[in-house]
Amino acid sequence: MNTSFSFGQFRISPKILRGIKDMGFEEPTPIQLAAIPAILSGRDITGQAQTGTGKTAAFGIPALERLDPHRKKTQVLVVSPTRELAIQTAEEIARLARHLSGVTVLPVYGGQPIERQLRSLAAGVMIVVGTPGRLLDHLRRRTLDLSAVRFVVLDEADQMLDMGFLPDIEAILKKTPKNRQTVLFSATLPGPILAISERFQNNPEFIAVSRKELTVPLVEQLYIEVHSRDKLDVLCRLLDQYNPKLVLVFCNTKRRVDQVVKRLRERGIRAEGLHGDLKQSRRDRVMAGFRNGEVDLLVASDVAARGIDVQNVDLVVNYDVPQDVEYYVHRIGRTARAGRSGRAITFAGPDEIYRLRAIRRITPLAPETLPQPASVPVKENEPTGLAGMIKQTVDRGGLEREAALIEQIMADDYTSQEIAAALIRLVQNRLSPQPSRDDTKNRQKRPGSV
Repeated sequence: MNTSFSFGQFRISPKILRGIKDMGFEEPTPIQLAAIPAILSGRDITGQAQTGTGKTAAFGIPALERLDPHRKKTQVLVVSPTRELAIQTAEEIARLARHLSGVTVLPVYGGQPIERQLRSLAAGVMIVVGTPGRLLDHLRRRTLDLSAVRFVVLDEADQMLDMGFLPDIEAILKKTPKNRQTVLFSATLPGPILAISERFQNNPEFIAVSRKELTVPLVEQLYIEVHSRDKLDVLCRLLDQYNPKLVLVFCNTKRRVDQVVKRLRERGIRAEGLHGDLKQSRRDRVMAGFRNGEVDLLVASDVAARGIDVQNVDLVVNYDVPQDVEYYVHRIGRTARAGRSGRAITFAGPDEIYRLRAIRRITPLAPETLPQPASVPVKENEPTGLAGMIKQTVDRGGLEREAALIEQIMADDYTSQEIAAALIRLVQNRLSPQPSRDDTKNRQKRPGSV
């Protein structure tokens, strides 16, 4: 009986494949195609990959394949530079492991009560994803045992280097067995990163996904920060605002495609879906309806979108930030065809900001912030001086520490727009003149009082 199934060009266990299918992914990203077979073979690798390229699954899938389900000790260690990335990585690995019985994943980071982590570690955790400082804290307390670790991932290694974590990484790796498999991912590979690779890896294979020039010059690229629960409302308001004739909406998963189509139809919008599960005859009917105007809005996954070649698409909406930056360029290239201009708008939830930032670093035409349609207008009598002060402060720069704090708050499912609005409210309250004691007394004395 066959015990493994294909995902792309490699074979994995059926329970992990079910987790992938539950997440709705149809095929591997380029970095996954390059990295997973090498990692599954047991080799150390050094991978050059940006955040937002699907690298978590590139090491998460092989890590799960390497687990011994009968050992309740920590077997996989992922070292992440920030609290936000540690949480995000742990959540994605947990979703991949959903159908693997007994597999436990724990993020450990500063800012969370350590008692909760102590209880989980004492019960036995197979996969630990942590920041260097908190991992060292647990090692000093002897509440984390790395003697059974078989697989170590150094994620965003260049960022950890920039943050001064090299001594911490060295101290952590010394607590792991010498025969471990070590995987290193970094957006760049400067000399210090290569030195880490040489020191802590065993004859690693170097993997980098080659990129073409990522440019779509005739496409106006915009983005909106929006909660996942509000994306459909924002999409409908955009349709009212721009009144486009043909619209392409891209989702990351087949499940999301079906959900969005259903909800759009409930609102009276002529929408159809396109993804890898559809038979060719059905795909042909959907595309014919889209080309001849019987369908106003087409919702598609990345795999299904490859055959889309329609000349008059006015608007492309990335309902989800794509898993890979090349997918982003492929998506927005569906508009601005045959020399025409076009518009592409990306919806980014608080948990998608990392992927959006990766896109903005690589594409020559970076997305711009677009206010949500039908937003509440500023009242005429509200002070305008504060807006000028904010702009001047932004122009002066040097806001790295404040930006890091905002990212921490955004990890708790707040958008930067909400955080900025709250800060403005706090500043306005501070700037409002406080009533004097005499004014307070006069208010308390009503006409006719003694």
